Amino acid sequence: MPHRDESVEIIQRELTAFARRARASAARMHPELSLVSFTLLSHLEDRQGCRATDLAAHYLLDKSTVSRQIATLEHLGLVERRVDPDDQRVQVLHLTAAGRETLAQVAARRHTAFQERLADWNEDDLAGFAAHLLRYNAAHESSGDA
Repeated sequence: MPHRDESVEIIQRELTAFARRARASAARMHPELSLVSFTLLSHLEDRQGCRATDLAAHYLLDKSTVSRQIATLEHLGLVERRVDPDDQRVQVLHLTAAGRETLAQVAARRHTAFQERLADWNEDDLAGFAAHLLRYNAAHESSGDA
């Protein structure tokens, strides 16, 4: 059995490899969209719209980064700005029908890819892996660290 430090090193290395594959996979699914773009689209769908400053704050991104990403999404017709009915000075970002469709297509492809990748895992292994990921991400949420 590996020493604790060795195990942590392996976990860090493998999560980094996972993140690289996720970025590459995003590029294959829609060549004009980055993984950040998909993340922002998902957030907009989950929240049924929000302000660009809310996106920047939630993901700890620079406002200029979010602005560039949103400009690309608007140019592609995936996001639109609407005036906030409660405050006419504020613009809220929403998915367009094309944005919802693109996100649904990508989600379906990702689901299929995960199903294929995990096809030979038994129920106990899947449940254990899911539990470990939930635990890891819950620890992140409480600590605020990477």
